[in-house]
Amino acid sequence: MADDVKVFGMKAEAGRWIYVILGLIINICLGAVYSWSVFKKPLEELFSASATESSWPFILFLAFFAILMPITGPFLDKFGPKLFTILGGIIVGIGWILGGKSTGMTQLAIYYGIIGGIGVGIAYNCPIGVAGRWFPDKRGLAVGLTVLGFGLSALITAPLARSMIASVGPLATMFQFGIAFLIIIVILGLPLKFPPAGWKPAGWNPPAAAGGKADFTASQMLSTGSFYGVWLCYIIGTLAGLMAIGVAAPVGQELFALDATSAAMFVSIFAVFNGIGRPIFGALVDKISARNTAALSFVIIFIAAILLGKFSGSGSTSLYGICFSLLWLCLGGWLAIGPAATGAYFGIKYYGPNYGIVFTAYGIGAIVGNLLAGKLRDLTGSYVSVFFPYVTVLAVIGFVIALLLMRPPRKA
Repeated sequence: MADDVKVFGMKAEAGRWIYVILGLIINICLGAVYSWSVFKKPLEELFSASATESSWPFILFLAFFAILMPITGPFLDKFGPKLFTILGGIIVGIGWILGGKSTGMTQLAIYYGIIGGIGVGIAYNCPIGVAGRWFPDKRGLAVGLTVLGFGLSALITAPLARSMIASVGPLATMFQFGIAFLIIIVILGLPLKFPPAGWKPAGWNPPAAAGGKADFTASQMLSTGSFYGVWLCYIIGTLAGLMAIGVAAPVGQELFALDATSAAMFVSIFAVFNGIGRPIFGALVDKISARNTAALSFVIIFIAAILLGKFSGSGSTSLYGICFSLLWLCLGGWLAIGPAATGAYFGIKYYGPNYGIVFTAYGIGAIVGNLLAGKLRDLTGSYVSVFFPYVTVLAVIGFVIALLLMRPPRKA
């Protein structure tokens, strides 16, 4: 069967790489939410909004993404990746377009936050699922390259948004982004499909299944301390990272005296670290275990947070760049540690629904982290207190939880 299957007019083994390229570009569009901090201060000035109010569109976007992703995932087999990619792309585009017509922060939270987040939650699984099924022999590489687009999105979208905001304002920029995302995602989603049942690359045979490894159902997983160890650590890890993403540009401007263009440039640099965090921490999980990799991530978060808390206002752009690069790196890392730990501890038979439950930690981290940052900024007039003592203390708690609870469970 392998010799008979064609992809884009080529043998499947060659043509399937086009799906990875399409998926990477789609994820660049979906991941533009990571450029939110570039919009944050201009929107605060436009709507006379507080730091907390301007966090809500970002919070809701990530929360609804986290909610919809596990809900829609199980339906991919029934309806196929093309339908969900196109539907998600249309909804994402509408969210950004309507957001660009908002007259206040509440409308923006509904249009951009809720509608846009729902669209990403619907579409996110599609290019990943396509890459994974066309590459049973190179699944890690293909999926890693596909999701790399989400992490690297701000590398492209942050400086573009900053330039457009300076020219036409934040709302017009959001509107134009929405039109572009809708068109790009829909067009690139049209060719997406799964391989025929039973297809495998020529000359490749699946490895024999390892025996004796327990597969946990969702209810069995929830009865283990290991789940709560992974879940709580995932919350803390993503809380620190998503908070850093949400406030990166304003922190650079307020605490390190950067202008808006320089702050946006740094966000692009941080995006690179967010992207490479996935393969780096994924490789570490393979070498030193999920537990030890999680503990290492909290050491890095602790160091970055304490440096920001103690030396903010120094004007050192190097300190700002290093510390935020580390925080973005660890966020990317947790998007590798979380799924790797889920598969390692609870098996692969029920991996889809199990990781959907674990992934709710991402939404909780987004809500708590950005509300914390906004509230403390409004109360104290500075983002310094966000990092010290709060993030430093959370990093210590995460380190302890990882050592105590992140370990393979006994079969329920």
